[in-house]
Amino acid sequence: MKTQWENFLQNLGEWHGSFTKISDKGEILEDTPSILILESLDNQNKQVRLTLSRFNSFAKTPESKIDEIVTEYQTLGRNILFFEKGAFSKGNFQIAPFSINGAEFGFVNKNRRLRLVTLFNKDGDFDKLTLIREKRAETDASENPALTVDALLGKWQGEAITMYPDLREPDTYPTQMELNIDNKGQLVQEITFGKTNPKTITSSARIEGSILHFEQGSQPVKVLLLPDGGSATLPVKIELKKPLFFEFGWLVEPQLRQRIIRSYNDKGEWVSSTLVTEQKIK
Repeated sequence: MKTQWENFLQNLGEWHGSFTKISDKGEILEDTPSILILESLDNQNKQVRLTLSRFNSFAKTPESKIDEIVTEYQTLGRNILFFEKGAFSKGNFQIAPFSINGAEFGFVNKNRRLRLVTLFNKDGDFDKLTLIREKRAETDASENPALTVDALLGKWQGEAITMYPDLREPDTYPTQMELNIDNKGQLVQEITFGKTNPKTITSSARIEGSILHFEQGSQPVKVLLLPDGGSATLPVKIELKKPLFFEFGWLVEPQLRQRIIRSYNDKGEWVSSTLVTEQKIK
């Protein structure tokens, strides 16, 4: 198994894209062009520099640069976990009262990256969602269509790998998800996961344009269907003493989807990050 640092290095390169601010109703509020360079500073890849430049024009000229952030890394923080092909989940180690809480996610696929940052304010209400769409410099990698309900319908089979903050051995297990529309026009989701004693969870969502409202249970969530095949699953409100999760999905290809779930327990402690890779089988 690769080390966390080796997984992180899968993100090396020069990435051109944009930071897109999106409202909790799925509306695009602002689109800021960007260039992110993640480069090794030595032959052994033991030190890496991140340079992020943002611009007020898609021409990305020196004159149009808004800001620049430069950070160097020799180690990784304890609040982030990278998977083997470079996907990652980062966020609060502990959900705390009167604090800004949230998560950041990233996927890498060949010459494309898709990242998401979501933040909740000190009252536990939605604050910001930023979708970051990037392609490797000097490539013609194209963006995917915006995600739709129709693209999700069907049966998906795959594998989940769950990693833990203490870096113990990950758990790997099969998954299955089936999505259908019922006679009331609601989306019905059935998820089965686990090895020896598989567990099945069934839930339904009210569809409102590009938003899915899962309103049952003690912790309602909503799913925003996003540009480039992305999706963000968010708690309606962060409440203390209740478990919660953030999820980011990417429909990489019409028959291939990945999801990362960052989970917290009822004490607000970050307990795991799970990467699900699934194929549509019908």
